[in-house]
Amino acid sequence: MTKDELNGEVFSGVCAKADAAARAQSDLAQADTQMKNALLHAIADALDADASTIAAANGQDMQAAAARGMDAGKLDRLRFDEPRIAAGAEGVRHVASLPDPVGEIERGYTLENGLRLNQVHVPIGVIGMIYEARPNVTVDVASLCLKSGNAAILRGGHDAERTNAATMAVIHDALAANGFDPALIDTVDEYGREGAMAMMEARGHIDVLIPRGGAGLIQAVVRNSKVPVIETGAGNVHIYVDRSGDLDKAIPIIINAKTQRVGVCNAAEKLLVHRDVAERFLPAAAKALADKGVELHADERAFAIIEAAGIPSLAMKHATDQDWDTEYLALTMGVKIVDSLDEAIDSINMHSTGHTESIISEDYSAIETFAKRIDSAVVMVNASTRFTDGGVFGFGAELGISTQKMHARGPMGLEELTGEETGELCLPLENLADAMALRAALELLKEDERQIVLLHASAGLKHREIAASLGMPLATVLSKYNRSIKKLKQNLREE
Repeated sequence: MTKDELNGEVFSGVCAKADAAARAQSDLAQADTQMKNALLHAIADALDADASTIAAANGQDMQAAAARGMDAGKLDRLRFDEPRIAAGAEGVRHVASLPDPVGEIERGYTLENGLRLNQVHVPIGVIGMIYEARPNVTVDVASLCLKSGNAAILRGGHDAERTNAATMAVIHDALAANGFDPALIDTVDEYGREGAMAMMEARGHIDVLIPRGGAGLIQAVVRNSKVPVIETGAGNVHIYVDRSGDLDKAIPIIINAKTQRVGVCNAAEKLLVHRDVAERFLPAAAKALADKGVELHADERAFAIIEAAGIPSLAMKHATDQDWDTEYLALTMGVKIVDSLDEAIDSINMHSTGHTESIISEDYSAIETFAKRIDSAVVMVNASTRFTDGGVFGFGAELGISTQKMHARGPMGLEELTGEETGELCLPLENLADAMALRAALELLKEDERQIVLLHASAGLKHREIAASLGMPLATVLSKYNRSIKKLKQNLREE
């Protein structure tokens, strides 16, 4: 579907929501960290207070999805019951406790001509999210975007429409009650799939689009979006058991990675085993997986070894070429024997989606080689792939696991929702004092603007220090400083 084929009213409606979000985001820039944290705590408290309402809506979504034949893994991902709502609220509180990335100086130095250059973290703007059957994402996106100074436009998918609507109502009420525009976090769910297509066409209205879901959804957004996309990953995730691996340690890691939650992107899908330990390890691993109800799709060598073990109740098939590229999201696991570490690495890099890979090994050289050569966002050593998670990594929440190589890679938290404002130049006071034209240009600035420029230029104060000394929100200082520098340059040109 192209822009011309879109319903014009839908496209206009989505763009209007995005533009309203942009205006609200500009106002959010005036809020300091304390105000944003207070808002997040209010949202967390409201989620706790209305958990029964959200859970009831989720129960309806779950019932309808089950009636449509949704599989167990996806149903688990769709579930947003009271314990998960409580966990989401705690995640919001944790985001509130994290450092605010806005205004942080990435690097700064003085050039040879005396000009000072800073690179400062700033919000991206309006974040678009398209996701499916993941109602927890609504809460995660809201908390991360608000703390990092961004607005968000969401398309949460048909399967979770009641849950998302109930959650959005809670968030909107909390925003309004705390003096913020509810347009900061909005949804286009009322437009259905056309709303998602309109988001992809809304370049100039939405600043970046992040899809989160299965491979089909992600690739559809990547192929069709005119808005810049941060690609999150489907999870064709591997565990490699090296010949030096602790085999007793390997089995519980594999069981956790495969079976704890099968419908998530960090669940292990493939098991590669070095040939030197295959005959000792595979029967025990296969039995442990069979006890958890996992069906194995094994290559010829692995199939022969496992079959000879005579494991009761084991479900096993011969693997096909398609298996090695498949994200099952089910109690299914591909098993392959490799002749060397190099073969394991080559196979993983060929078939992986670039999400997470793990090595079970006691050989430091093998671990180092694996970590350096594996081309994925996250590499685990003697650990379950299930640890790849923004909450586990201390981010409080995540927008997704980025598997691309530009801007962000791996779990996306607060810092990944900011860009860097570069080329922020300020003139040292000794140059200002020596130039009549510069003094005249400074006089044309407003008093507070001039004060900020001089404090930064002469005293070398950081923006946070200026904000504290003047009693202004950091975002206000940043906005005034940037506006002042532009005015100063314009005034100098007019001189």
